[in-house]
Amino acid sequence: MSKKSVVIVGGGAGGFFSAINLAERKPDFDITLLEKSNDVLGKVKVSGGGRCNVTHACFIPKDLVKFYPRGNKELLGPFHQFMTGDTMEWFESRGVPLKMEDDNRVFPVSNSSQSIIDCFLGEAKRLRITVKKNCGVTELSKGSDKWQLITSFGNLEADIVIMATGSSKLMWKVLERLNHTIVEPIPSLFTFNTKDTRLRDLSGLVASSVEVKINGTKLKERGPLLITHWGMSGPAILKLSSVGARLLHEKQYKFSISVDWCFEYDEEDIRDTFIDLKENSPKQQIQKARVFDLPKRLWFSFLSFCQIPADKNWADISKKEINKLVETIKRGQFAINGKSTNKEEFVTCGGVDLKEINFKTFESKLNPNLYIVGECLNIDALTGGFNFQAAWTGGFVAAQAIN
Repeated sequence: MSKKSVVIVGGGAGGFFSAINLAERKPDFDITLLEKSNDVLGKVKVSGGGRCNVTHACFIPKDLVKFYPRGNKELLGPFHQFMTGDTMEWFESRGVPLKMEDDNRVFPVSNSSQSIIDCFLGEAKRLRITVKKNCGVTELSKGSDKWQLITSFGNLEADIVIMATGSSKLMWKVLERLNHTIVEPIPSLFTFNTKDTRLRDLSGLVASSVEVKINGTKLKERGPLLITHWGMSGPAILKLSSVGARLLHEKQYKFSISVDWCFEYDEEDIRDTFIDLKENSPKQQIQKARVFDLPKRLWFSFLSFCQIPADKNWADISKKEINKLVETIKRGQFAINGKSTNKEEFVTCGGVDLKEINFKTFESKLNPNLYIVGECLNIDALTGGFNFQAAWTGGFVAAQAIN
């Protein structure tokens, strides 16, 4: 009896994870992994600034899915099969110790993505998985009983195909020809561009307790905000860009936001603080006040925007000026005109329509013996190891399901 053949398209995180888990479960299978470029695991190498943010220390499935703007409902079941704790145990049992950092991101103790790459390559060699580089797939079709693959390395046959190609427009075209619906890919993780004068010369400044709302919508996020040369970034902005990706694309990235620079204090607390300073510290210069943990340069910027001289004493501030300051701090309005890529990362939402996948197995509902995992699907997440976790989970579940 001939061995069952499995071809995994994509030499990235999801592809290797699928191949290794399948080879351990089915050592009698003939498993081949195809990578279109000359290097495998390229995204793993550069992820996390070269350290590889393996996963995120969130250990409850219903909490973890909240970090996925698209795919949260579909991933709940799979996360009960293979979670972040399982990922950590998987790598550590294969000689890659991991560590949790203060923000709950999980990295190799080595602080090098090469540890993850070496683990994958070592396991692939141990399990005799065939890895073919410079082998891009240009066509995939189903024959009478096997899959036919046309590749730059020649033609191949397979009983089972696993697609783990990430956000590949070429592979989405291939899957469209197999009757799959492809949700239009658009950016889902980006920073906001603004030329507002309040932010001029504040590049690199971080405000720690900010709430940002997209005006005219219900979308809002909280967290640190980083001021950049071109506008705004940081966790609050990146979360908002991910959750609002489709809407902001429709708006052509021209919209306005309202920024509460210290959401932990309500409006009356802030107003009362200013009145108290006026009454009890009348001779103090306004510029010397340290209020609500606002960075000093940001406080100076607000005073300038409100046309309040920094060397003015609190005794001389008017009610109108206090109201203007409160408004600026609690409901600052900023016009956004464009976006920028977040660092070296370019994350998209879009891909194979989730309704066409059986998430108990990650098998296509339209094409038996075709499995699709990772960012090839219309699943994306916030930064922090979540996209890798979706790839690990999909690869593991698909491997477990194949028989």
